[in-house]
Amino acid sequence: MDTKGKVLTVLGPVEPCSLGRTLTHEHLSLDFRVAYTSPPALTEHKTECDFTLPNLGWIRQNPYSHHKNIQFNGEEVDKLVEEELHEFYKSGGGTIVENTSIGIKRNIALVKRLAKSTNVKLVAGTGYYVSGSQSSSTLNSTVEELCNTIVKDMTQGCDDDPTVRCGLLGEVGCSWPLEDFERRSVNAAGLMQQQLGCPVMFHPGRNEDAPDEILRLYAEAGGAMSKAVMGHLDRTFHTMEELEEFAALGSYLEYDLFGIETSHYQLNTAIDMPSDGQRIARIKHLVDAGYEDKILLSHDIHTRNRLSAFGGHGFSYILQCIVPKMLTRGLTQQDVDDFLLHNPQHWLTFTK
Repeated sequence: MDTKGKVLTVLGPVEPCSLGRTLTHEHLSLDFRVAYTSPPALTEHKTECDFTLPNLGWIRQNPYSHHKNIQFNGEEVDKLVEEELHEFYKSGGGTIVENTSIGIKRNIALVKRLAKSTNVKLVAGTGYYVSGSQSSSTLNSTVEELCNTIVKDMTQGCDDDPTVRCGLLGEVGCSWPLEDFERRSVNAAGLMQQQLGCPVMFHPGRNEDAPDEILRLYAEAGGAMSKAVMGHLDRTFHTMEELEEFAALGSYLEYDLFGIETSHYQLNTAIDMPSDGQRIARIKHLVDAGYEDKILLSHDIHTRNRLSAFGGHGFSYILQCIVPKMLTRGLTQQDVDDFLLHNPQHWLTFTK
């Protein structure tokens, strides 16, 4: 293969040092109806409401109850995402990792077109999202069949655009507790990471015990901990003790929900979503504990309300708002460079 020591973008392999500031967990197009959540009965009529000022507060509070909001695709969204990428580049951004995996309607052809029409490098994902998003035929796939699809996407080309190879195995979707299919999917991720030397991204189930189980299964299958990212730590660990205990396992630690400032979390109402200030405090704690070389940042934009055209923060938010705030909260420019430059480069580089 031509990937050893390189990062594999949708336009081909590149030198890691060329990536620039990198967001490691975003979506440029997907269908997220798998996450639809019924709203309170009193507001059920709002599931089809327009994106108007009187409705935006409700949509932000109930993003997964609004039908159009969770359909993050189509001509309108494609155009707005392209505009956002231009703004991201002007703000000093270089690369975005597109984590849409099989099951939630990834659009490889669009990602390639966006890479060509903007100055942003894009890395596309393969692998499988959660069981609930899969067809019955996919759910019955063996580990070998899952591996065959992954290796084809990464070495030969994707079915919807054979000229594009994926440079990421992820996001690998997991529920809590793990479904049988998801166990096979994690197993396949470990096997393929060992074989291909590729980076891997995990979406853990919404329970503090989920990340440990995923990494154990992944490592047992041969996956390298140094190439694995555990996403969504924002909504998964809520004490510093839990966070440090998990960090010791050796994976990358991703805070990827920046910009979500509502404490109400529809997909797990038992917990409170942290604010951006709390995210930064937890990251500072990890840096003080010696994990500055394992931290990654992103927004995980996957609903319309988070695009600036719909009243959201957009893809440039971390660069424009969070980085300056970090520098006033005890983190240094070197820390920020680790989060956005050096750590993504090391993680995304193929070892084979």
